[in-house]
Amino acid sequence: MTTPIYIIEEAKLRQNLSLIRSVAERTGSEWILAFKAFALWKTFPIFREYIQSTTASSLSEARLALEEFGAKAHTYSPAYKDEEFDDIVRCSSHLTFNSLTQYERFHERAGECSLGLRINPEYSEVGTLLYNPCAPGTRFGITADKLPEVLPADVRGFHCHCHCESGSDVFERTLKHVEEKFSKWFPQLEWINFGGGHLVTRKDYDIERLVRLMQGFHQRYPNLKVIFEPGSAFAWQTGPLVASVVDVVEDKGIRTAILDVSFTCHMPDCLEMPYHPEVRGAETIEEISNTSPLPPHLYRLGGNSCLSGDFMGYWQFDHELRVGEEVVFEDMIHYTTVKTNTFNGITHPSIAMLHVDGTLEMLRKYTYEDYRDRMD
Repeated sequence: MTTPIYIIEEAKLRQNLSLIRSVAERTGSEWILAFKAFALWKTFPIFREYIQSTTASSLSEARLALEEFGAKAHTYSPAYKDEEFDDIVRCSSHLTFNSLTQYERFHERAGECSLGLRINPEYSEVGTLLYNPCAPGTRFGITADKLPEVLPADVRGFHCHCHCESGSDVFERTLKHVEEKFSKWFPQLEWINFGGGHLVTRKDYDIERLVRLMQGFHQRYPNLKVIFEPGSAFAWQTGPLVASVVDVVEDKGIRTAILDVSFTCHMPDCLEMPYHPEVRGAETIEEISNTSPLPPHLYRLGGNSCLSGDFMGYWQFDHELRVGEEVVFEDMIHYTTVKTNTFNGITHPSIAMLHVDGTLEMLRKYTYEDYRDRMD
């Protein structure tokens, strides 16, 4: 197998999809795929066996929903552009506005779309500021004090997004804030979208708590259809990024294995969050003592770009790494595949699917022309 390569595993994807479909049925809610986390459109025929809709945040994503998934998107954007808006409407079933000024500017052109407003509950437990949509000064959503007592007649829903790979306990605490601030408008609505970040496919997620929360919510607000739009949950732990060791260098006693992938190009969330991805067959070492000898077979892993900070560490292996051997980064399908770039013209990872029958299908192999034509 030629590296680098992302490998999505069909069996694990179907397991997640089956679980999400079960959660949707048990909670009486609709669960839709957020393209911002997963947009491998050649897998959409599998998705269509389990879900009916997707969510988009741009014209390109909205077109992907209509043209490749085969259904109009639930679309939200921080700001719609005049020259794109009519095409977005054509590709959308639901359309959420980030501000009242955007609503005023565009709502009369929204056709048959079911219109919504994004709300800001001013509460989020997302610890990393970069990912917190409710941080002070946020550009996302409308606070309760800025909404009119009577909503515009064509507003049918609220959209609220303030989670990131969160559990149902976080959602329970968030829901209290949403209801306290916005429930007086609920009788005027038809739907509420609780956004993404609900990681129901994580092993420790308390699904029973979510079921109870939704049962109570439906009893209190029987007029509201509930929508969730996670991205990570669908592709959580569905496949790795496989790289190879190109060289091993050492400085001040620190050994770095340089790979044929890049953290900044191919795994940007690792640096942005930051977090240490799990490496198959290696132990993550969070801290290194400055006074004790380094343990054996300890490495930083470095990307093959010219960015000085394109590395992470440390991992301890059970052997000396050799040029040419594979290094497997686990759980690299959600978000990673959609956020890659071609900085330095480094070889972009191919994309493959490991089918249930064990066959490996190459979905896409990138070439020099892909890099060149981005600047055409």
